[in-house]
Amino acid sequence: MAYGSAKAFAAAFRAVGLDAQPTPPSDNRTRELGARYTSGDECYPAKVTVGDFMKVLEGSPGTPGADPARTVFFMPTAQGPCRFGQYSPYLRHVLDASGYRDTMVLAPSSNNGYGGLGDMARPFMRTGWRALLAADILQKLLLQYRPHELESGQAERVYEACLDDVCHTIESTPVKPPVQLAAIREALLRARDRFRAIPGRRDRSTPLIGIVGEIFCRLNTFSNENLIRRLEEYRAEAWLSDIVEWVWYTNSEHFRKLKLTGRLLTTEALEAWVRNKVQKRDEHVLLEPFSQDFIGYEEPDIYEILECARPYLPREGAFGEMVLNVGKVVYLARKGADGIIDISPFTCMNGIVCEAIYPKLSRDLGGIPIRSFYFDGTQSDLDRDLGVYLELARGYQKRKQWPRTWPKYPKE
Repeated sequence: MAYGSAKAFAAAFRAVGLDAQPTPPSDNRTRELGARYTSGDECYPAKVTVGDFMKVLEGSPGTPGADPARTVFFMPTAQGPCRFGQYSPYLRHVLDASGYRDTMVLAPSSNNGYGGLGDMARPFMRTGWRALLAADILQKLLLQYRPHELESGQAERVYEACLDDVCHTIESTPVKPPVQLAAIREALLRARDRFRAIPGRRDRSTPLIGIVGEIFCRLNTFSNENLIRRLEEYRAEAWLSDIVEWVWYTNSEHFRKLKLTGRLLTTEALEAWVRNKVQKRDEHVLLEPFSQDFIGYEEPDIYEILECARPYLPREGAFGEMVLNVGKVVYLARKGADGIIDISPFTCMNGIVCEAIYPKLSRDLGGIPIRSFYFDGTQSDLDRDLGVYLELARGYQKRKQWPRTWPKYPKE
């Protein structure tokens, strides 16, 4: 998850009575422990997540570790070709081999839309969903305002204040659905007004770069060397694919598998349908106040993304982020993006498959520049590569087929 999503998700756990915190910010200690407990064959997010979790238990110089018997690590899993499906069992192996057998791993699966959370599922699933929606909205606002602020750092400060407000609202409001939804909406209205008050000047020549890729690496700023901030230093704006996109995709896959196995007329299917409908309503309620702010930045329905991908990578023959990335590239280009960056870990299967398809996508979309950046924790000349890439994006901007639609905010 992104930083804000992790904070809001932890607040959702606290709302149902469980003490929860995001893992501490990743740092050199993360890399040290990640390298110690992995062999090097794993992808980079595995090293980072294992390093972060072990840092919680082992601590850092001057900071004691947590009590292993009172610690639970939240590490979801998924089916498909991505090695993400092995993160949870591998973490369990590392913990057992290191003597931390009392430390638990909570690992819901994408196989049933992450519905297998036992007795806590009903109150937590809806609270967690709303937390992720709110965090994605705040992140979207930050990425819209930060490149155009007149006072450096103001958008970031407003974002932090709004995130704290949303997290406090989530954990302190009763989980009764109507009460909670109204409270989160009010917190987001306060956030909207704070962002709108940021002095800024929108320059219509600013390139808009769509960001897709492997979900962890594109959202975790430590893993991608803060690529978006460095992109903004070149006077560009980023449209980042969010985490909610993945939730909608797992929901759609759940329905597809129910249909394939002849289980559409079952209690499981009814529960999935009701959950999907409730999630759609929550999304509408929380997004509605931003109708003027997100003009031109509307997120597509998951089935629109899948249909955009179909000519290149049909969902029936492929699974996971590769399908979403290909479909989202088509969608972003048609929304007027001036370029696409794919952020993936080194050796990532999803990234490799997408990179093989991107040249054809680029040709079919009028030559939009699509660049894959791979990360493995080693130093690279990212600034040089971004500078060259932005020149390509500005060249495409002058001849692109699909113009951008501009929102009312931030003001020009």
